[in-house]
Amino acid sequence: MQNGNSSIAREIMRDFADLTGLTQARKKAVRYLWTDAFAVCNFLEIFHQTHDRFYLDLALRLVDQVHYVLGRHREDDLREGWISGLDEQEGKKCPTKGGLRIGKKLNERKLAEPFDDRLEWDRDGQYYHYLTKWIHALNCMTIVTQDPVFNRYAEDLANTAHSAFIYHLSDGTKRMYWKMSIDLTYSLVPSMGHHDPLDGFITYNEVRATAKKYGRHGESPVLKDQIADMADICDGKNWATNDPLGIGGLLFDAWRIAQLIVTGDVNLDKLLENLLEDALTGLKSFATVHPLNLPAEYRLAFREFGLSIGLKAISQLSTLIGENPYYFDPSLPLKLKPLMDYSGLIEQIENFWKNSANRESMTWKDHRDINMVMLATSLAPAGFLCLS
Repeated sequence: MQNGNSSIAREIMRDFADLTGLTQARKKAVRYLWTDAFAVCNFLEIFHQTHDRFYLDLALRLVDQVHYVLGRHREDDLREGWISGLDEQEGKKCPTKGGLRIGKKLNERKLAEPFDDRLEWDRDGQYYHYLTKWIHALNCMTIVTQDPVFNRYAEDLANTAHSAFIYHLSDGTKRMYWKMSIDLTYSLVPSMGHHDPLDGFITYNEVRATAKKYGRHGESPVLKDQIADMADICDGKNWATNDPLGIGGLLFDAWRIAQLIVTGDVNLDKLLENLLEDALTGLKSFATVHPLNLPAEYRLAFREFGLSIGLKAISQLSTLIGENPYYFDPSLPLKLKPLMDYSGLIEQIENFWKNSANRESMTWKDHRDINMVMLATSLAPAGFLCLS
């Protein structure tokens, strides 16, 4: 990580901690699951770079705060306590057993209320793709702290999410809900997210690999049945998208698979190749409309940072393959080259949003916290990307 980027990332994350009530006891904690998942990884990376215990303590404090705020019912809800229904003592021991709320401003839509597409974006509930990001963050906590309790929390959350979000059609086909109620008893958005099954499949494998490393495997491999379910849902899917956040997610997933291949935890060479091909298709489509030439008012920074983070993962993937060629098909480096030709987009995205004038736009201010944190991740991505 370059020194300039390192100092910017540290400044951003300290500001984020103050703004969201992580370091200011007098300020009410404002927690949002997606943003906080990236923030945990950022604090871990800054700790790795600086060896300053302050940043590890921030990561630990953030995990506790997310569990205590988003693992419990909202203040404006008649229900109280842990959303899992566990009592206070058991809830603290197993804080992810009921899943975790998104952290949206408005309370969830009740079962009898009519659906409003615009309002739904601002309403609380549970998103599967937010839960998987938090599972990844918890897994990273175990890797850095070597404490398997975070991996156990991750496994608990994976089990809960899987049980609630996966359902069967009349012909036996498995599908997924995109958004569920806070208590996971009914769907809020029944459609399936494009990359949700892929994200779940890879994230479950990540959790299982870490559980094995830290002696948590037991007689039955962790998440064995859940991984099989997700493999069924993923079968035959095309993952191509021209959404920059989605493209970045595919590149991040390819990087995770490659790391798991090298450690001997998966044999997913074909999936790796498919993800790289679909990501390239998406990148070509994205680049043809030149969205990065638009002014800030017409751009969503956090979605662009998803792409820059993914492109940085591909650079690391190229290095990993070069250091471990016997684990991969000999043609794979040639398939990486056209993807790496887009690496110039990283600097274009980061420099645009590092410009303070562009951060005065409403599109930045309306999504301030998530934009801040994902810019920091893009500048210092190792904590989010590494699985060992």
